[in-house]
Amino acid sequence: MKHAQTEALELSIAAGESVSVLDGSAKDLISLVVPFYNESAVVEAFFREVPAVLRGIADADYEIVCVNDGSTDSTLELLLAARAVDPRVKIVDLSRNFGKEAAMTAGLDEAAGHAVIPFDADLQDPPEAIPLLIAKWREGFDVVLAKRAERNTDSFMKRMTARLFYRVHNVISEVRIPENAGDFRLMSRQAVDALKQLPENRRFMKGLFAWVGFRTAQIEYVRRPRAGGKTKFSAWKLWNFALEGLTSFGTLPLRVWTYIGGATAAFAICYAAYLFLRTIVRGVDVPGYASIITAVLFLGGIQLIGIGVIGEYLGRIYIESKRRPIYIVRKIYAQSAT
Repeated sequence: MKHAQTEALELSIAAGESVSVLDGSAKDLISLVVPFYNESAVVEAFFREVPAVLRGIADADYEIVCVNDGSTDSTLELLLAARAVDPRVKIVDLSRNFGKEAAMTAGLDEAAGHAVIPFDADLQDPPEAIPLLIAKWREGFDVVLAKRAERNTDSFMKRMTARLFYRVHNVISEVRIPENAGDFRLMSRQAVDALKQLPENRRFMKGLFAWVGFRTAQIEYVRRPRAGGKTKFSAWKLWNFALEGLTSFGTLPLRVWTYIGGATAAFAICYAAYLFLRTIVRGVDVPGYASIITAVLFLGGIQLIGIGVIGEYLGRIYIESKRRPIYIVRKIYAQSAT
């Protein structure tokens, strides 16, 4: 017996115009890459809105590469129902939850389009912006960024921390990330093929997108509230994600400890000279316990922070040295060759 959500989804998709199998025509093929992790609350709305927009793009066909990132709810069942109605839907089912960056990588690896668009399943990025991206791409740009005109759907704290992250990252990193530009963007086949050459396991996709370069344009859009469900990024996950970004594209956090150590040593020398002169002028006195313990704790804290930064980089080296795959695919549901 079919799940009630599955039946509703099939009716919702069938309400649109009939679909045809990709026929290898000369039209531009647009690939939408969409990671799904426990998104059963938004699947029906997604397939009600997104294919309708893609069908309306002139001189283009499309495929929707859905990556099921180890969902534990009915997400996969609903995706299979959508594929049963629309053969343009391709499903990459991962063996477990590998995280959004790995899931996006899996989708990019499977996307066959002339232009590829990473897209979030929660519909916060409006599907109506997709034709604007394609129009810019057809003007000759390899990458078209979708920049958020405002972040009113985010909390005040998230807006402030995001702004701080972009500023700090762009100061310490060799690769600048455009502020308020997320994963939602268009990349040409050439840009995607360049991205697929990057071998690292620990992937910070915003940085990798910026690293490959290419001729870039930009559009602005207003982000919407989630179509359903809850965000999978807790404050702790966002903090770890920020650390990943800050250590992925620069070594300044390592180099800065040379300067901190030098400054601390210079201060110690100056203070020692001050104590020497004071002893000559005023004689010997016994330092207080408070000043000693403060100095010990301060220097101990500085050393531990430095060791922690080194540990972050050493941990990345350790993970990368294993050369494990970024993700493992359990099964791919795609159109059979005819």
